Amino acid sequence: MKTLTLIFGFFLVATIACGQSKDEQEIRRLETHWTELLDQGDTTSLLQIWTDDYVVNNPNGKIVTTKDIVALMKSGHVFPAVERIIEKITFNQNIAIVMGKELQQPGNMTSNKDEWIPRRFTNVWISSDNGWQLASRQSSAVCTE
Repeated sequence: MKTLTLIFGFFLVATIACGQSKDEQEIRRLETHWTELLDQGDTTSLLQIWTDDYVVNNPNGKIVTTKDIVALMKSGHVFPAVERIIEKITFNQNIAIVMGKELQQPGNMTSNKDEWIPRRFTNVWISSDNGWQLASRQSSAVCTE
């Protein structure tokens, strides 16, 4: 039975991977990677992933730029952990639009994900000579009432 389950799992993963374009696989990889860099506070690597005029409409309704984010990180700010679930990636010429939901760890830093803050997000990636770069991001809290 274990062998059958392993074989089925292998074919399922292979089917999903083959169903994704090379660009979609790269965007999914980058979505994970830039979040890890943010968690590590690696501003040097983030500046390579973000476009020069990267802009964010954050969950607090404030629009911030690369300069704002880097200054915040250099002041010692640590962003809470985020678990991002991609629901849809749409490609339009050299633009990839990623939409989905995410859970943000609250200020009390609980590891109980039932207590994490639900949000919706949209990330916009642009393909250029430098590869795919994150150009903009919007994240909004979800009302749970």
